[in-house]
Amino acid sequence: MPGQRYLAAFSGISLYFRPRRHLMTASGHRAAMTNRFAVRDQITATPGRPTTAA
Repeated sequence: MPGQRYLAAFSGISLYFRPRRHLMTASGHRAAMTNRFAVRDQITATPGRPTTAA
């Protein structure tokens, strides 16, 4: 099943993008997520965060 393969692959990295926010300040959370997305962009060679559709 294609969906199951996606979920199996995503489960290994999903926690990386869900920090334990209750243990952080808002500014700490923003900094952590900025760093995590920068690492993701380097690994996947993507230019940046996706934009939201209007």
